[in-house]
Amino acid sequence: MTIIGIDLGTTFSAASLVYNGAPVLLPDGDERLIPSVVGVAPDGEWLIGTPALNQYALYPERTVRSVKRLMGTNQVISLGGYDLSPHEISALILREIKRIAELNLGEEVRDAVITVPAYFNNAQRTATTLAGELAGLNVARIINEPTAAALAFGLGSHDNQTALVYDLGGGTFDVSVVEIMDGVIDVRASHGDTHLGGDDFDLRLIEYLAREFEEQHGIDLRPDQRAMARLQRAAEGAKIELSSRMYTWVREEYLAEKRGVPLHLEVEISREQFVSLIHDLLLRTTESIDRVLEDGEIETPDSVLLVGGSTYIPAVWELVAEHTGVQPRQDVPPSEAVALGAGVQGAIIAGDAIDAILVDVTPHSLGVAVVNFTYAGEPIPDSYKVLIRRNSTIPVMVEEVFSTVNTGQSSVQIEVYQGDHPVASQNTLLGEFVFDGLEPADEEDLIQFPVQFNLDLNGILQVTATDRASGKQAGITVRTNHRQMTQAEIQAAAARLPVTVEDQEDADSEALYDQAEELLETAEVQYEETGSPSLREVSEQLRQALDGGDDEEVVRLVEVLSALVES
Repeated sequence: MTIIGIDLGTTFSAASLVYNGAPVLLPDGDERLIPSVVGVAPDGEWLIGTPALNQYALYPERTVRSVKRLMGTNQVISLGGYDLSPHEISALILREIKRIAELNLGEEVRDAVITVPAYFNNAQRTATTLAGELAGLNVARIINEPTAAALAFGLGSHDNQTALVYDLGGGTFDVSVVEIMDGVIDVRASHGDTHLGGDDFDLRLIEYLAREFEEQHGIDLRPDQRAMARLQRAAEGAKIELSSRMYTWVREEYLAEKRGVPLHLEVEISREQFVSLIHDLLLRTTESIDRVLEDGEIETPDSVLLVGGSTYIPAVWELVAEHTGVQPRQDVPPSEAVALGAGVQGAIIAGDAIDAILVDVTPHSLGVAVVNFTYAGEPIPDSYKVLIRRNSTIPVMVEEVFSTVNTGQSSVQIEVYQGDHPVASQNTLLGEFVFDGLEPADEEDLIQFPVQFNLDLNGILQVTATDRASGKQAGITVRTNHRQMTQAEIQAAAARLPVTVEDQEDADSEALYDQAEELLETAEVQYEETGSPSLREVSEQLRQALDGGDDEEVVRLVEVLSALVES
C-alpha cells in the first residue's frame, strides 16, 4: 500500500514518499516544489504550477495564486469561463501533484496524507479533504503542518527533547510545542495565524515599489492590474535576493507610458529597508510563541525548528533566536520539511517500519451555546460552554449532560462554536441543529440530555445529542458552511473540473511561442502606424530570444512588448 504525503502550500506544493527508511520529495523534472498557481491561457488551455506562474505577470486576471487563504469560504473564483470554489482550485493543484507522483512511481496513486496549518478551523480542514477527493485521492489523514515538520526532524532520532516548531510559510503561520521522546512525537500546544506569511511581506514591498514609481514619474500604478502583477514578481525576487545579500536592485522596464515616453522602475533596496517594512508583522509571530510556551508549560525549549520558506529571511532567524534564547535549527530544508513529514506519516499509516509515532492536538477549543443563570436566578443567554479544550490530544471524545431551560419545552437549538470567548456569539459558529420531539417523564420536569463531541484524527467534529428516555438522537458533522456532499456529488464535481494537458512542459512552451509570434505581428502593425523606436527595439530582442530558444527571456520580453502594445 502506497500513501504519499502532500504539502498543499500557499505558495508551493510538494509530494513525498519514504524510500529506504527516509522521506524523499517526488520531483517534476528538475522542480522539487510546484508553484500553487492555476491559470488559463488565452487559447483556453489550463495551466498548473510553473506555467501558470510564468503567465501571471502578463495575465493576472487569468491566474489564481494563494488560494489556500480562501479555503473554507464561499468565495467564487471566475476563471476561464468556470466559476470555481477555492477547494476546486486546490483540487486542480492536487490533481497535478498526483500526476507527478504517478510519473515518479510508475503506478497509480490513490491514497495521501495532506497537511494543513495547525490553526485551520474545521471548515478549512474539510475543504482540504474535499479538494483531495475531487482530485481523485483518498485522504488517509489530515495532519498539522508543524506536526509534519516535527516528524521530518525527529525521524530516526532518539534524543529526548522539547522542541518549538516555528512554521512561517507563504500565507500562514503556525507554532507548536512538541515533545520528541524515543521516536514518539507528542504535540503539547499549537497556535498561529492563517493570514500571516510571505504574501504579506510581498505586499509591503509592492506598496513601497508603487510609491517609489509614483514619486519618480507621477503615475499611480495601483489601478493597473498587469503592472501590479509585475511589481509582485519583482518584489518576490527582491525578497529572495535580500535573504543572501544586503542590497538588491529592482529593475522593471516599460511599466507605464507618459506622453509617448516609456517609463521604467529602477530602485535599490537594502535588507535593512525591507526588514523595517515587515518588522511589525514579524513581531506578531512572537505573540504566538509566548502563547504556546505558556499552554505547553515550557519556559525554554531544548530546540527550535524553523519551517517554511519565509524562515530563510535572516531577520526571522534573528528574531526567533532572540525571543526564545535558543539558536534555531534548519538541518531539514525549511521549504521541504512539511512535505517530507507528511510522507513519514503516510508511511506510518501504510504500516511501514518507521521509527516514529505521532500524537497530535486540536488548536481550538470547541463547545456549545448555553443559558447560564445569575445567583438571583436571572438567565444569562449567549453563554459559552467548552467541551473540548484547545491543545487536547486527538482523537478525543467528550460528553456532558445539559437540560432544557423551561418545563414543557420539547425542542432545543444546539449551536456548536469554536473559540475561547465566554460569549458564545463572539466565537466562530461551526454549525447548528434542532433537537426536537423531546418528551419529559413528567410535565413539570426539565429534560436532561447528553451531548457528545467526537473529534477525529483529521480534526473533523461529530456532535450528537441523545434523549435518554426514548433513545432518539440528533446531530451534525461539523465540516463547512456548505452542505456536505455525497460521494456521487463529489464524483460529479470532479468530472466538471477543467481538463489540463498531461504533458505540460511541451504544450506550455509551444503556447508561449505561439503567443509571442502573434504579439510580434501586432507590434509590427503598430510600429508602422506610430514609428515607436521602443516597439522596434523590444520586438528585435524578442525575435532573438525566440530564435535562441531562451524561454525565460521570451517570457520577460513578451510582458514588456505586451505593455508597449497596449499603452
